[in-house]
Amino acid sequence: MWLSNFRVVLADRVLPRGSVRVEGTRIAEIRETPVADAECDGGGLLLMPGFIDMHGDMIEREVEPRPGVRMPMELGLRDLDRRLKVAGVTTAYAAVSFQPGSAYGHIRSFDNTMAMLRALKSMRGELLVDHRVHARFEVTFPDALSVVEELIAEGTVDLVSLTDHTPGQGQYRDIERHAGFIAKTKGVSADEAMAMVQARIDEKRSTTGDMMATISAISAICAEHGMALASHDDDTVEKVALMQKIGATISEFPVSLEAAAEARKRGLATAMGAPNALRGVSYSGNLSAREAYAAGVLDMLAADYHPSAILPAVLAMAGGDLPASTRLASLNPARALGLADRGEIATGKLADLLIADDRGVGHVRATLRRGAPIFSDGSLRFDPAPSPVTA
Repeated sequence: MWLSNFRVVLADRVLPRGSVRVEGTRIAEIRETPVADAECDGGGLLLMPGFIDMHGDMIEREVEPRPGVRMPMELGLRDLDRRLKVAGVTTAYAAVSFQPGSAYGHIRSFDNTMAMLRALKSMRGELLVDHRVHARFEVTFPDALSVVEELIAEGTVDLVSLTDHTPGQGQYRDIERHAGFIAKTKGVSADEAMAMVQARIDEKRSTTGDMMATISAISAICAEHGMALASHDDDTVEKVALMQKIGATISEFPVSLEAAAEARKRGLATAMGAPNALRGVSYSGNLSAREAYAAGVLDMLAADYHPSAILPAVLAMAGGDLPASTRLASLNPARALGLADRGEIATGKLADLLIADDRGVGHVRATLRRGAPIFSDGSLRFDPAPSPVTA
């Protein structure tokens, strides 16, 4: 199948009127000019590599769209699949949390998180996006080590990150602001919320020794299985140094420019949210993704909680270099996650592609995975249509 007359976004340049031939599941040929009698004429639309989302929190809200309102797991996962493919995401790491005492309540409880993980694993063959699991472990979670061992042994998890939501550091450096959030979400008084915050701080202080032993053991298991380990909400150069020392290769959502710069200096790939990049500001008052990108210390964009923000963020941050901003959501995460078969438009790579209009905030017109359309808004013709994608 020829995809002709597109602005083809390669890793290092854009072909103004390029063409790409897909054979089976792979990219077989790339030309700088249109071809006659192509199965799909792009009419000057963008042809980009499919987005690789290394951190998306959406699965929790698809399963429980409002606090305490549970939907069938199968329905939630199909809705998630639909949201991702419409946003041009072809590979997605569902970020599920093992976080005791979370302000999000039951949705991040151990039993519920394990149920989501196993449901996703069982449905992978029925879903159209390549779904993977990003397991997030709060450092104060007492059973983190045994759960990591279990999940890796059964092949359920593909990426591990270590999070620390203890108030007073990281994302929740502003204790009063965090207490206000808890009071609002849990419906308690300001004094009760502050007492909960203090209890979290005291708990971490009392378990610091055991916590570090667990972190080191988790790092060793990930290294043994060749699995990437990420830190989360790095706020100081000291924390970055510690996480790099124990084996982290990714720094997710650094909250200060100093931490992001230190991560890059130490060889960690940095990741921030596409909603942050699109809006130009962090909703929690932390580092702006645009500031990090301008400073040269941002490697990856993740959906975070809103996958449709990825394309607009890539376009907004292009600044005359669309290949560079596109790499944030394609080639860079592919390299950081060890996905050598995808992430760029190049011969021999998987034909995971998206077709987009870049007017306004941008609009995904179609998404292809392994050479077959998994989403189309009806504005393009694939004649004859390729066979449906199979897992």
